[in-house]
Amino acid sequence: MASTGLSIDEQKAVERFRQAVVDPSQTKLVILDFWAEWCGPCKALTPVLEKIAAEYADKGVVLAKINVDEEQFIAAQFQVRSIPTVYAMFQGQPVADLTSARSESQLKAALDQLIAQLPLQDGATETAPKGPSPEELAQYVKMGEDALAGGDPQRAAGIFAQITEFAPDNAPAHAGLVRALVQMDQIDEAGRVMQAIETDPRLAADPAIAAARSAIELAGTRVDDGELAALRAAAEADPADMDAQFAYAEGAFAAGQRDVAADALLAMVAADREWNDGAARAKLLKIFEAIGLEDEWVVAVRRRLSKILFG
Repeated sequence: MASTGLSIDEQKAVERFRQAVVDPSQTKLVILDFWAEWCGPCKALTPVLEKIAAEYADKGVVLAKINVDEEQFIAAQFQVRSIPTVYAMFQGQPVADLTSARSESQLKAALDQLIAQLPLQDGATETAPKGPSPEELAQYVKMGEDALAGGDPQRAAGIFAQITEFAPDNAPAHAGLVRALVQMDQIDEAGRVMQAIETDPRLAADPAIAAARSAIELAGTRVDDGELAALRAAAEADPADMDAQFAYAEGAFAAGQRDVAADALLAMVAADREWNDGAARAKLLKIFEAIGLEDEWVVAVRRRLSKILFG
């Protein structure tokens, strides 16, 4: 599946980081050093790190250096605020912040403690990388969800697509990709992705996929501008006509006017929560599911719904 969202330079940066840090860290302890040419303390620390890495190589320790000027995207992901910044990485995750350990004795003491606790593979043998750990995948999923909640579905789609390449059985990533495609108005592509999901029993039954189904279903009510204007006129002409209000809410949401849709549905719940077996409330819940329950907009609208239902 093609990766979209990240720029070409960002994709290349992620791949370089994977090869230099993530893959080796599956079996080894990687000393990750963020530095720059203009950084005086970095130049003082570099010989110490190189010496220690060489001495500890047979214990499964390697050194990876990240130039923050050349790899600004990676530095931003680690929220590097000053340099040198040094982490110990294992299986794709930071396991210790070594920044404050500047002397050789301090660094060796920290490494000795980590080596005693971690199942490292020494430098004499090699195995194929395992790929991202479950914890790392969860972080990537959160990154995608944050991008989606922040109004950047293109970036979210790129992140989710990359996760599905690493982990084809990761249901939250597949669901996130579908939801991102829907938000990008790529409904046909979202439908194709969903069709592939439905053929995989590992994914189809996962609760996360329900949100993706809801997103596609809601997008299916899309109308053109003229039809939406007609629906709005009908709803405004007779506020008591619940069918007209409901049709306008569906069309407005599918057109990306989610505030308008929420206002209309909340007004319907306030006027007659039992209309059509609670259809307005059910539609709101489906919208919440499709967008994501942690989304700030969803949280705010849920609060308004609760106030109507429970005072």
